[in-house]
Amino acid sequence: MKRKKSLFVTALLASSLIFTACASEPDENGGNNNQSPDNNAGNSGESAGGDLRIGVVSDPVSLDPHGANENVSNSINNTIYDGLVYQDENMEIQPALAESLEQIEDTVWEAKIREGVSFHDGSELNAEVVKMSLDRVRDEEVASPVGFLFGMITEVSVVDEYTVHIETEFPFAPLPAHLAHTGGSIVSPELVEASYEALENGENPFSVVNESPAGTGYFQFDEHVSGEYVRLVKNEDYWSEEEAGVNSVTFNVIPEDLTRIGELETGGIHISYPVNPSDVERVENADGTSIQQVSSSRMEYLGFNTEVEPFDDPRVRQALHMAINKEDIVNGVLNYLGTVAHGPLAPDVLGYSEDIDYIEHNLEEARELLAEAGYPDGFEATLLTDDERQRQDIAQLVQHQLSEIGVEVDIDMTEFGTYLERAQQGETEMFLGSWGTVTMDGDYGLYAVFHSDNKGVPGNRSFIENERIDELLDQARQETDPDTRLDLYEEVQNELAEESPYAYLFFPDLNAGVRDEVEGFWQYPSGFYFLRDVTLND
Repeated sequence: MKRKKSLFVTALLASSLIFTACASEPDENGGNNNQSPDNNAGNSGESAGGDLRIGVVSDPVSLDPHGANENVSNSINNTIYDGLVYQDENMEIQPALAESLEQIEDTVWEAKIREGVSFHDGSELNAEVVKMSLDRVRDEEVASPVGFLFGMITEVSVVDEYTVHIETEFPFAPLPAHLAHTGGSIVSPELVEASYEALENGENPFSVVNESPAGTGYFQFDEHVSGEYVRLVKNEDYWSEEEAGVNSVTFNVIPEDLTRIGELETGGIHISYPVNPSDVERVENADGTSIQQVSSSRMEYLGFNTEVEPFDDPRVRQALHMAINKEDIVNGVLNYLGTVAHGPLAPDVLGYSEDIDYIEHNLEEARELLAEAGYPDGFEATLLTDDERQRQDIAQLVQHQLSEIGVEVDIDMTEFGTYLERAQQGETEMFLGSWGTVTMDGDYGLYAVFHSDNKGVPGNRSFIENERIDELLDQARQETDPDTRLDLYEEVQNELAEESPYAYLFFPDLNAGVRDEVEGFWQYPSGFYFLRDVTLND
């Protein structure tokens, strides 16, 4: 292992947050069969309003914000629902359904709820409604895949009609960033009640909201044709003066990269996300399109299921990690549009450090470790991946690299929904995955992914269970001293280097293809994007 010597730390989140709403805020081949309704393909001369069309790689897992934690679902749900707060373009916390959020005690946050806000189904917002959603997302019987975000909350209490107290088990500085996550969205109280009725009847508690989602967001649900598109329309009664700039947005499901690019070039869609690195130059050179690019907080990795042989032996995992030439992946597959990952946290995430142990590419040492573990001639294994083109390219390169130490890999490629379900259920040996530290705080990038309490759906898909790692992560999220917290994160990452549940690969640049008539579109480092300010101009 090698140790990088200098330390890079981003600005720390404050241990308390107070804000008040501004005066302006009450304010490759083949055609595409997945066309949205009223799709005026090729019309690049639309004035303000109009139908914004976005090409996405897959159908959303759920239109219930408590029922999914993947990019397509979160990006759509970000437009339908509001939380108490949100993160702006600079990742700073801004007021949404809470006019103010204040840490009034070490373990108590007070939220003043905005008055006069209605849900898309006509229900009214108040403190009790906020409590219903925050209780629901934490309910173990509901089993929300984003419930881990709020595991430190012990009680949500209604003080008066528009005041809520949120109590935590310990002082937890990143709570506002967690509340800004899509998992902190406030759902219509009628739907919350209906979802509990479904649960009592043995049904999926997320099915009711998924079928007729209702939040308070700047877009509201219109239609979902599974596998084809999700269409939202402008919320004409949005509580803020900063309402949506277009009349509707349609998310067209177009799994094939080159088909999405073709639709972007002809005007069939206005935005294509993501754009494969190998297609960036094509989009840049096309007439009327360009690439919007941001550095990401998303870690791409080769994961190992630590509960199955031979991956239950850390020597095997380390050996495979050593066999991966990450530079070749970044240069050859990403066309240099990314950064090699030596640890699980991206450079802009709080907790990132260059002063951590990391595993260096070394084929000779990898072979020695395999022999020591009892596999001098290597072994056969299966690598699970989804059918996205970049993932396929990475899988093939990993397959070649591991063959150099005698590990013969069979690539098991499936569509994204099936891939995700199998990875969450531990039906894997090795798998390619990604995790975006959405909150930009190391707690999200480490606790969710490596704490044994979060095995499976919440994020720990290697099923790693290490008492020391659990202990350090528990200490870090309870620590109030910023320097001590960073030291704990460093120690966690050093322990992870020994365990190697993942071979960290890279932090990709995020590429969106955007037509010239689109203004006001921007991406979060996590890969979500913001649509309220988007306009379509002549």
